[in-house]
Amino acid sequence: MTPHFRRNAIGAAVLSLASVASLAQTADTAAAPVTAADPSSLREVTVTGNPLGASDLIAPTTSLSGDQLLLRSESTLGETLNNLPGVSSSYFGPNASRPSIRGQDGDRIRILQNGGGAPDASALSYDHAVPVDALVTERIEVLRGPSALQYGGSAAGGVVNVIDNRIPTEPINGFGGRADLGYASGNKEKSGGVLLEGGNDRFALHVDAFNRDSADVSVPIDLECSKPGRLGFARRICNSQNQAHGGAVGGTLFFSQGWIGASASTYRSNYGTVAEDAVTIGMKSDRYALEGEWRPGGFIRSIHAKVSRTDYRHTEFEGAEVGTTFSNLSNDLRIEARHEKIGNLEGLIGFSRESNRFAADGAEAFAPHSRTRSNAMFLHEELGTSWGRLSFGARTEKVTVRSLGYPDDLSVTRFAIGERTFNPHSAAFGALVNLTPQWQLTSNLAYTERAPKDYELLANGPHVATAAWEVGDPNLGKEKSAGFDLGAQWKSGPNTARVNAYVTRFRNYIGLTASGRTLDEEGQVVTDPEAVDTLAEYRYGGMRARFTGIEANGNLRLLGTDGFARMADAGTLDLEWRGDIVRAKNLDTGEPLPRIAPLRLGATLAYGNGPWTGRVGFDYNAAQRRVPDVGARETDAYTLWNASISYRMKVQRANLTWYARMDNIGNKLAYTPTSILTTTVFPKAPLPGRSLKVGLRVTF
Repeated sequence: MTPHFRRNAIGAAVLSLASVASLAQTADTAAAPVTAADPSSLREVTVTGNPLGASDLIAPTTSLSGDQLLLRSESTLGETLNNLPGVSSSYFGPNASRPSIRGQDGDRIRILQNGGGAPDASALSYDHAVPVDALVTERIEVLRGPSALQYGGSAAGGVVNVIDNRIPTEPINGFGGRADLGYASGNKEKSGGVLLEGGNDRFALHVDAFNRDSADVSVPIDLECSKPGRLGFARRICNSQNQAHGGAVGGTLFFSQGWIGASASTYRSNYGTVAEDAVTIGMKSDRYALEGEWRPGGFIRSIHAKVSRTDYRHTEFEGAEVGTTFSNLSNDLRIEARHEKIGNLEGLIGFSRESNRFAADGAEAFAPHSRTRSNAMFLHEELGTSWGRLSFGARTEKVTVRSLGYPDDLSVTRFAIGERTFNPHSAAFGALVNLTPQWQLTSNLAYTERAPKDYELLANGPHVATAAWEVGDPNLGKEKSAGFDLGAQWKSGPNTARVNAYVTRFRNYIGLTASGRTLDEEGQVVTDPEAVDTLAEYRYGGMRARFTGIEANGNLRLLGTDGFARMADAGTLDLEWRGDIVRAKNLDTGEPLPRIAPLRLGATLAYGNGPWTGRVGFDYNAAQRRVPDVGARETDAYTLWNASISYRMKVQRANLTWYARMDNIGNKLAYTPTSILTTTVFPKAPLPGRSLKVGLRVTF
């Protein structure tokens, strides 16, 4: 298609497939196994990996909930999920990080809320936080690999689904809830959350609220700080404080053939950006959602619909002065119709629509105002066989990206205006083979097309978070990829082992690369090497790229039932192990792609005896020497040790869980290679030092 952007004085978004499943599913999880010493653990319910609710998942999926999520939760989504198989973190300090899956980040990772879109600005820039908090989250599910195309072209790398039950989908008989309190020494964080639910067979109500307040994060090295009132050197990351709060109210009415519910939620945060000592971000996100299901009977088993509206805005403050303001107003609609089985074939067909209106205003607005609209049709079908299952999915979209220039200041002429339309098409096949009662093989093959995002097409300005002047390409075509995943898993009682190998090849992989030029504050080329206040120019462009990797994890029972040793009343002892490696290469230049996690290995001993559980383990990151020649920095290997202990007790009808967790026991100085703050010449934000977190969870 011929682009018709033009220069003048005025200076892909795709929608996810709603995953609705009412049947329990077993998840591939790197967390602790269910043991007799863990009576509060329940079977995982996974809705992201399979929209039809199959008990065995073809796509590699990990689920975290309950104590598993409690004991690993952090203030950001990326750090909460870091070190799961194939998952790392973009880590822009302790307040902003998105998950990276199999070496891919940004808009190739789709973050959902209850299976639906919840747009923000976190994919636009590394210093923009994801407005969710684990304190009021029921479950987080991670879908890895190419089969995630059912959620749109922006899910080429994977999907993270944050589930909070703010619209209850099943009746709640009675009243219950939970409350959390916590304190962490490393950043003096005080946190608390409460969740209340109640109802009967006809209606259900949900209310939640949380608050989190933390100071600068301690690290094992003296760092300079130029923030007013904190001048000098200290063993803390300058400007890494954070205050966040929010909550929601929701409810559902149930009737004989279905249900309908609604919710309203809010998130507020004020945090330091780390990259600049005096810059803070004030964020707000308000989301309104309506969801329902109708089961008419006959051939159409159910019709499920979701509609939501998200109003996101954040303002960057330079001291007390307003700097740049980003906003994203989004509307989301999704309708699915699931049909009854035709022999052994079952599936669904659906329609989705999303519109986003983005704006950036201020001195560091590096992208123009824009509007993105997406319409998509999708289907997912599965065929049951005597030896396993086969799956097929397809999606076709129409994505329109329109630049609106910079209407607040007509003198700004560096942004292109105009409109581009893309028609991405995607398809995936999957198979699961039951070799024996203990062994399964899975395989996924997918072809995915992604429309370029507005900033990839239109950016032209200074971006402090990347320390670059970023320039988009209005002529970019669709990003196209083909991915293959092969997995095997074994299970015998508490003993498990899983391994997945994958390769994804991109044609026209859209990335930022250095042009070799240096620009001044006005965007003019600078040739004087002694000039100050300049930025290196980076341009969005297409390239051929390849991602390959292996990820594995499992559990080995050492003591107790089905273990190597048995001792009366000795409890259970398990060895949880994990590891992954990914290689990403620019096939046009032969260079590695930036910010890729190296070889990672980890192990944890988990002991349970009655109300007591204890865990001690390590995570090893190898040195990362595979980096581009320009704009990247090698990182050294490091090993971080951690431990936790918890005790459960019952007081009348309430269950209390007391816990303590020690992170980075050795107070090791470490820099993650997946952070852009690390890969600059002068790294600003090492990983946090030693920290003790203590807390109490009460469920009733």
